[in-house]
Amino acid sequence: MSIIKSKINTNSTAYKDNYQKMLAKIEELNKHLKQSLFQGEEKHLAKAKSQGKFLARERIELLLDQDSPFLELLPLAGLGVKGGFGTGGTMVAGIGFVSNRMCLITANVGTNKGGAIDIATLKKALRINEIGNENNLPSINLVESAGANLPDQAQVFNLGGNNFKEITRRSKKGIPTISIVFGNSTAGGAYIPGMSDYTIMIKNKAKVFLAGPPLVKMATNEVVDDETLGGAEMHSKISGVSDYLAQDELDGIRIARELMANLNLKSEITNLKSAISYKEPNYPIDELLGIVSVDTKVPFDCREVIARIVDGSEFHEFKKEYGSTLICGYAKIHGYPIAIIGNNGVLFNDSANKGAHFIQLCNMNHTPILFLQNITGFMVGKEYEQNGMIKDGAKMINAVSNSEVPMFTLMMGASYGAGNYAMCGRAYNPRFLFSYPNSMIAVMGSEQLAGVMQMVSREAAIKSGQQFDEAQAAQMKEFMKGEIEKQSNAFFATGQLWDDGIIDPRDTRHVFGLVLALTYMNEVKGTNAWGVYRM
Repeated sequence: MSIIKSKINTNSTAYKDNYQKMLAKIEELNKHLKQSLFQGEEKHLAKAKSQGKFLARERIELLLDQDSPFLELLPLAGLGVKGGFGTGGTMVAGIGFVSNRMCLITANVGTNKGGAIDIATLKKALRINEIGNENNLPSINLVESAGANLPDQAQVFNLGGNNFKEITRRSKKGIPTISIVFGNSTAGGAYIPGMSDYTIMIKNKAKVFLAGPPLVKMATNEVVDDETLGGAEMHSKISGVSDYLAQDELDGIRIARELMANLNLKSEITNLKSAISYKEPNYPIDELLGIVSVDTKVPFDCREVIARIVDGSEFHEFKKEYGSTLICGYAKIHGYPIAIIGNNGVLFNDSANKGAHFIQLCNMNHTPILFLQNITGFMVGKEYEQNGMIKDGAKMINAVSNSEVPMFTLMMGASYGAGNYAMCGRAYNPRFLFSYPNSMIAVMGSEQLAGVMQMVSREAAIKSGQQFDEAQAAQMKEFMKGEIEKQSNAFFATGQLWDDGIIDPRDTRHVFGLVLALTYMNEVKGTNAWGVYRM
């Protein structure tokens, strides 16, 4: 394959200025990630420690293979959401290696609100379930939860049942779930261990019941202590809800690791194609900080990004001279074949047709696709409408909608309008979607949206015979721009779970290398069936 030759001047003022601006964005990201590490007030942490308990993140660290990677997912879920339990909710989730097998790991943060499930935590759990199901990942749940947060019950209850449903659906597919219960697992939370394939309970610590002693007293007038009602020994010796009685937390984690080692699964690390040798890119990935424009109005060549994330900076470009605002081609990341579709400007008729064509070829070739988004949308105007911009754009959206090879998305800059759809935005179910901290997502840019609203207001005033106050309208436009930008930036988006996490650009290659390792543990198969293309 051809090697991309970089044209970046790392000594230019523009490069250096952008580098510093991106560092500031990364600093903002790290500030929020630090907030997500909160595991409860100090008094609750001290109480847990005094009881011989580990904290949620410590449990994950003990469970993982030593020095193995852990890709945390949705760490900033709930960021900026009023009334929630804080950034990240009351659950830590991610993908890591346990006994040489890639697993989906979730841990309730029992020291924060008792691990109760607020709205952001529920949405996070639902997305984690999707990831586990799509990628056939065995799951390990580190359970300590008070169940649904009762003030949120109207929004949590109905959707919450999906968590239990998905455990048993994965089991039906032969994808096991292991639950270790470290403390209370109450009400609906009791069904997490109850629905799991394997359940481990910690002696004298685990308490699993549909209703605790106070509610039992209220409902039936029966007086019973929590150990007799739902303790680990009772469930291990009498009810049979528990399969293993662990002597302490370390013993419970040991049992889970042994179980994972003995399961007959495809996800063993020794089976991965990553054993194939590969070349590192020819250019330092650190240079992405100077290349990817913090100001989404400033264009950059996505080939420069590709050159710093693919093996040997090698890229086989498809239709290079046609539809030049959409870059398509084949490469490898960590030895794994990947097709790449990236934006180099607005989508025109030819670039949309090129994209649809290439997506079909990727399906015929059974090759996963990585979308590198930096898109303001499809071209508008009389000429383009008359040339069929809608139908050509629809072809690309059709192709994305019906594609069956695994697709991944990275939002590098702008992600506006139908361009988001054509480039496999959240609504089109990419297996994973990550963002850079400079990215923006909205119906359109803040300047355009505020300007359109102002024009509509002016026309409405003229039609009704009212005087239009230009000064007041200008103030309102600036206010609207500010509000739109607040609701379009990467941090707002990730708080709403519009992505699976914001990443430092310097981590791009490793993140997608792990994602591809996971992908190639399963069969990659495309389709030759499509909806009607309006020709």
